Order: sequence, then structure tokens, then C-alpha cells
Amino acid sequence: MDLFGEAKAMVVDALEALAAEGRLPSGLDLSAVTVEPPRDPAHGDMATNAAMVLARPAGMKPRDIAAMLAERLAEDARITAAEVAGPGFLNLRLARSAWLEVVEKILAAGTGFGRSDVGAGRRVNVEFVSANPTGPMHVGHARGAVFGDALAGLLAFAGFDVTREYYINDGGGQVDTLARSVYLRYLEALGEEVAFTEGTYPGDYLVPVGRALAERHGRALVGQPEEVWLADIRAFATDAMMAMIREDLALLGVEMDHYFSEKSLYGTGAIEKALAALEEKGLLYVGVLEPPKGKTPEDWEPREQTLFRSTAFGDDVDRPVRKSDGGWTYFAPDIAYHWNKVERGYDELIDVLGADHGGYVKRLKAVVSALSDGRVPLDVKLCQLVKLMKGGQEFKMSKRAGTFVTLADVVREVGRDVARFVMLTRKNDAPVEFDFDRVMEQSKDNPVFYVQYAHARAFSVLARGREAGFDTDDGALAAADLAGIEDAREIGLVRKLAEWPRQVVLAAQSHEPHRIAFYLYDLASDFHALQHQGKLEPGLRFVREDAPVVTRARLALVRATQVVIASGLGILGVTPMNEMR
Repeated sequence: MDLFGEAKAMVVDALEALAAEGRLPSGLDLSAVTVEPPRDPAHGDMATNAAMVLARPAGMKPRDIAAMLAERLAEDARITAAEVAGPGFLNLRLARSAWLEVVEKILAAGTGFGRSDVGAGRRVNVEFVSANPTGPMHVGHARGAVFGDALAGLLAFAGFDVTREYYINDGGGQVDTLARSVYLRYLEALGEEVAFTEGTYPGDYLVPVGRALAERHGRALVGQPEEVWLADIRAFATDAMMAMIREDLALLGVEMDHYFSEKSLYGTGAIEKALAALEEKGLLYVGVLEPPKGKTPEDWEPREQTLFRSTAFGDDVDRPVRKSDGGWTYFAPDIAYHWNKVERGYDELIDVLGADHGGYVKRLKAVVSALSDGRVPLDVKLCQLVKLMKGGQEFKMSKRAGTFVTLADVVREVGRDVARFVMLTRKNDAPVEFDFDRVMEQSKDNPVFYVQYAHARAFSVLARGREAGFDTDDGALAAADLAGIEDAREIGLVRKLAEWPRQVVLAAQSHEPHRIAFYLYDLASDFHALQHQGKLEPGLRFVREDAPVVTRARLALVRATQVVIASGLGILGVTPMNEMR
């Protein structure tokens, strides 16, 4: 199904044949052999590094290996030329028939074309969003939500067994602040005069929560000391906020498989067990940390704390897990949570965090490596900020002031598909500028419109084909004679389609779903260019009633393009459009 994979198999078969003939040493490790597009398309269709990576272990010159390999590959009918280049790279040119088979395979597989078994069923936990349950999600959370969901979809498409998980931060001081803020709204609902002091959440989103609390308790909590109502209101408010967050995620098309409560780690022995596991490995000790950067010894009060030897796993300093007063540090429940994930049997962990968590990356990787004895890798993906623009002005966000742009605000204004695609037009660690004016434009400069328009345009072309009397069902198009696809620009579009399975693997292995968005934009660009050329050159039009064989072949190409676009948009959680309004 993967033409690049097939080409690599050809190369490997040829190398093994040369070894069997004694022209190469037997038992060579071929795992580093690759077949990729050349940097310069003028050099060929594909290039292999086989001779370069095998020269040293074979004790031979790279060009000598490349020459032997070229001679053997030239015997395959799918290869029209094999040319040695530079110090020993081998450039390959494929027969047109090999490219055209890609169209047949796409139509036979449908949107499953490009699915991979590279994941081999490995269990991966993707934890993302995990916003504090203290209010509605803002646009910054939206980026993490889209990135995490698209990454999970990508990994599933590549053959991984994926769990989407949300970690509810309901065990820290911020939920106590939430409870106090809701209590003020409760008093307000009962007609009491209230004042939101520094450190509370004054946002209007807590007004209905306060009213609901008043309906439940009446005036029973008025004038009561905090110890009477804090725990109950904390649970009530957290549930209300999580219901709001679930609604926000649903607006964005995100559905979690599992919600994990931080609170479940307290009073259950979970934290103690995780730290005991580290202690058994000799990785905890009582010590005093050096002053942080920027602080002088005079500004720093040295205190004995229980420390985790995270420097043994690449961290900059050892990290405290228990304070001198016996209380847990913020890091302690994170240790227990990640130990829980390791204990659940995941083969790989991915944490999607905000840019402000950059200082946490090394310690998290260190503790997961320690707890899993290096078996379970952790990849921490940091999502940079989103800069909102409208009318040339930038929006500012402040949760404490209650004046921030919510995720729901964005989705209701531009729609789920636009919001999701735009968030993926940059790599996760690069800032995104979300310009409300631009994302509503119908132009090439608006990537989501450009890609969806390609899908809709393909739908329109196929409709014209049916009106002209052609059978456009996938089965009929898969059986079409594709010999009519001859123009170099048509073959160029086929080549772009052939890259799709490879792009899926590369994006999944690098945990970079933005690669899919980039690929779709390039594919749409090639398709639009070909359609436009048909307006200038009637002989290149997709539907030509005077040339039925050519028309069937071109309709097959159009449908194959539409299928791959739909497949890629499906990974990103974006709806393929059949018509644009």
C-alpha cells in the first residue's frame, strides 16, 4: 500500500540477493537503510542511503556498493533508472505504471489508505488539556485540546492503541480558592453584599453556580465558618466546572476516554506507595538544595527536604518531594499519577502541557524513567501561546479578572473545523496567531478553506462526471484504465498522493500532527493548480465527453485526491466539506 515502503523492500531484496551471491558480506544490519524523496526532485523520484550506511560494516567503498545495487535494481520492471550520485547515494526513477497503481490502491482502500501498523498495537496514554477545574476553558486550552486530540487520532491511524486522558487538578489550593469564590456568589444570590478580594475568581461564569448552591442550601450556609462549608462547596463547584469543561470539549469535538482525579491520590496511600518505589531504588534522600539561580545565600533559607535524585536521569537538580514540615510538594502527586500510568501497563506516555510548564519536563521524564526502569518513554509536548487578533487588535486574557476569550467564544464565532485546523498550522512549540478576519477569508491564504475547498471541488468534478454519464462509484473508478494519466502535472499529483502513507508514519513517529495539516495544504495546492490548468488548456480538463477513457482515468485521480484529503482531515478532527458556502 505504501509505495515508498515497496521501494525499500525492493532495495532490501536486492541487497540480500547480492549478499547471497557473495558480492556483499552476509549478516549486514539493514535497519538503517531508507528510501525517501530526494532533496532535489530533478534527481529522481526516490533516493536510498543504502550504500552510505553499509560501506563501513561491509568494508567497501560506498560508490561500489551503489553501483552493484543500481545494476540489480535496474532488473526490476518498476524501476526505469538507478543512478549513483555524489559519494554513494542512489537515485531511483519509477515507471509510470508504478505511480498509477497508487490511485488504484487508494480507491480500493478508501479512507483507510495510509493506515499503518507501525504502532504494532503499542498502548499509548495521551494526557492533554488537564486544565484546572476553576473556570471555562480559554483559547490557550483549546490549542492543547486540539493538538492532543489530533495526535491521538494520528497515533490510532498509525496502529497504536491510544487512550485520551484528562488529569483533573482537584487536589490543590486552587480548588479551595474556587470554593471560596463560589461561596461569595452563593451569598450574592441570596442578596448579600459581597466583595471579591485579591486571590478569588470574580468571573461571571460562577454566577449560575452560586445560584444553584443557593437553591440547594437556602440560607443554611450564611454566616457559617469556612470549615463547615469548604469541603462540600469545593466538590460541588469542581463538578460544576468539570461539566462546563466537558461541554467546551464537546464543542471542539474532543471526547476523553478517561478522567483521572488528582484528589484520588490523597488519603489513599497512592503517593506514599509511589515514593516508596523510588526509595526502594535508593533514589530518595534527605538533603538541602543549593539556592536557585538569581538568589544569593543571604536570600535563601536552607531547609532539609526529602529529595528525588532526578539528576541521575538527566535533570539539572534533584527535586523535593516532601517539605521540611512533612507536607507534599507539588511534584509528589505528579509522581504518583505517572506511576499509576506506568502500573496500568502503557508502553509509552505523552503529556501535552502549556508553555509555562517547560521547567517541569526534565523532572517528569526523570521520574518516569526511574519508576519504569527505563522501559516506558515519556514525551512531553509543550504548546505555545495563541495570539488572538481581530480588526488588527490583539485580545488579552485574564482568568482572575474574568475578562478572557473562552474556547466556546472562538468555536461559536468561526466554527469547530476552522478552530481545529488553524491550531494545527504551526508546530506545537511555535506560537500561533489566530486572526479572526483572515480565517474567514475564502482564499489561498486561509489554509482550512483551501483544503476544504479542494475536497468540495473534487465533489463538484465528480458530480459533473455523473451528469455527463460516467460511473463515479469507487469500484468503477478503481477499474478504470489509468493509461490516460500522462501529463507531468497529473503524475505530480499522483506522486503527492503516494507520499500520504509515509507522511502518516513520519508524523506519528515524531508526534507532530501539524505535518498532516501541512501535507494536506500542499496536496490541495497541487490539485487546485491542476484544475486551474484545465481552464487554460481544454485538453487537461477533468471531464471531457469527447475522451471517455481519459475522463474515467482523471475522475479516478480526482476521487483518489478527495479520499486522501478526507482521510487527513479525519485524523485532524475536521469535517470534509462537499460544498462551500
